[in-house]
Order: sequence, then C-alpha cells, then structure tokens
Amino acid sequence: MKIGLYFGTFNPIHVGHLIISNYFANKTDLDQVWLVVTPHNPLKDKATLLKDFHRLDMVKEAIEDNPKLKACDIEFKLSKPSYTVTTLAHLKEMYPNDEFSLIMGEDSLRSLNKWYNYEVILKNYKIYVYPRAVLMNELTEDKEFRAPLYDHSNIETLQDVPIMRISASYIRDAIKKGEDIRYMVTEPVLRYIEEMRFYK
Repeated sequence: MKIGLYFGTFNPIHVGHLIISNYFANKTDLDQVWLVVTPHNPLKDKATLLKDFHRLDMVKEAIEDNPKLKACDIEFKLSKPSYTVTTLAHLKEMYPNDEFSLIMGEDSLRSLNKWYNYEVILKNYKIYVYPRAVLMNELTEDKEFRAPLYDHSNIETLQDVPIMRISASYIRDAIKKGEDIRYMVTEPVLRYIEEMRFYK
C-alpha cells in the first residue's frame, strides 16, 4: 500500500487540513493518507497546545467516515525531539510491505535542507508538495529557491491543490474572542471543542 504522511500538530484540525488530505488521497497514486499528530514542537507556543491525546482524538473524530484517511500517533512513542527521518525509519520497520511518502507545504520544502538527515529523506522517500496560499506568488517567483530542490526526482509539486486561507491559530484566536467557528472545523470537532471548553 502507498501511504502519504501528513505531519502536523492539528491544534485543532480544521477543514483546510482535511481538504489537503482528501485531495492527495484521491488525486495521486496514494492509497491512504495518514495524519501524523506530532508532539510539542519547540518552535510553537506550548501554552496554546492541547495535550497529545486530545489532538489525536479530534483528528479521529474529523476523519472517522473516510476510509482513505487515518490518524497516526507514531511520534507519541518516540524519543524527543521527533525527527522525521527517525519516524520514517520506525514506520518502515513496522510496515515493511508498505511504501511511505511525505506530504508537505511549499514553505516546509523551503526549509527542508535544515532538517536532520534531510538527504536520507530525499534519497529514499517521495515528497508531495502543495503551495501555501500566502506564499504562492513569492515561491513561484523565487527562481533561486526552486533549484535544486524543485528539480529533485523524488519531489512532485502539485499546483492545483485547493488551498484555503485558514489556520489553527486563527481558529484558536476566534474561539478566545467568542466568535463562531462553524464551517471551519467539522461538526464532531466543533462539539469536542465546545464540550471540553478548549482555547477559551
């Protein structure tokens, strides 16, 4: 089985995440997309980050009716910090008959050369890239950036991915202000957030 790995804190998971995941599950040769819920990222504000199991539960609630999408908690069990190359090695050991690839935004590709052992990832795994709405024009015009990463045989950039200008931080801020976030998250996720009084 061909599996695409879409990493994120999903704090909370929103319709933008789901649109991207579903697009790659249906418009590429991938059989499934796994949403890999990552533990605390040192670069993110921990004060606003829900506990790992809450974020995982919301992902499960959001995708429960889609057999092509799956929630993955592999990084909860690994030592910190979580390096993508280590996660990939563990998944390959656990599922030796499956083929894994990465799904990432164009801004993540831009910083890929700063990742731990990124050469190993580039050599052994396919990377599907989607544009970020706020960076699309900037990155398209950035010729120096596009080479050499864009020309790598394991990188496939898709430009027709439906992208929404929505972020988890926007949703958290809206909740804090008492604003209505309907339609930005799924109904099950909205109920979960309201019942637990998250992000107040």
